[in-house]
Amino acid sequence: MPASDLDLLIEAANEAGEIASGYYTADPQVWHKPDDAGPVTEADYAVDHMLREKLRSARPDYGWLSEETEDNAERLSTKHQFIIDPIDGTRAFINGSRDWAHSIAIATDGKITAAVVFLPIRNQMYAAGRGTGAFLNGERLSIRDRVGIPSVLAAKPNWQPKFWKNGTPPECDQHFRSSLAYRMCLVGVGRFDAMLTLRPSWEWDIAAGTLIIEEAGGIVTDRAGDPLVFNNPFPQVDGVVAGTNAAHSLLRDSLA
Repeated sequence: MPASDLDLLIEAANEAGEIASGYYTADPQVWHKPDDAGPVTEADYAVDHMLREKLRSARPDYGWLSEETEDNAERLSTKHQFIIDPIDGTRAFINGSRDWAHSIAIATDGKITAAVVFLPIRNQMYAAGRGTGAFLNGERLSIRDRVGIPSVLAAKPNWQPKFWKNGTPPECDQHFRSSLAYRMCLVGVGRFDAMLTLRPSWEWDIAAGTLIIEEAGGIVTDRAGDPLVFNNPFPQVDGVVAGTNAAHSLLRDSLA
């Protein structure tokens, strides 16, 4: 049995990658969730089942929150919780893109304490433990402020004038990637200065990425500038603004 929570998550992520890769570009069965909540594939369900069995067998006293498992109130009475997105970026997975990930985290008393985001097709394993740093394939991550126009990862709707003071977004170099967890990792590795999503965000999309950015030296808050709290009764937070100190301040100061 793995000695630490983070070792357990890394082992589970590798197994998830093996399962999902077997379905990748193999025309998996696809269903569409109610209320336009997006697609889900047989690969999502297969990975979710494996993770639930493996992780809860190893840590039976931990609560469980996953995008592909029906939620219940049991997790609210636990000290620790697994927060899981079996495949983040399912549309990318269906379309044959490489930008999908397994996002696996553990929360303790509302804070993420261990986190893994694994992109099997890119062979990129992002991992972080609270107080012990963030890593990509074993190499420590460290981000810092840069001079010039910040590069920001965000979907197009986030740049609508209604979200910004005087109806004008700050001057930014705008980019996009399919997986929200992957966007957060790209900030953690220093390829982009910031990411944001201004709509309510599901905890499973952002839990692992939050710790990866924080342990790399960045800042992660909700759109109001407050720290993120996890294992909420309704598992959403009020958007996410994350990045280097300077980029985070620019975005937060510019929001309406």
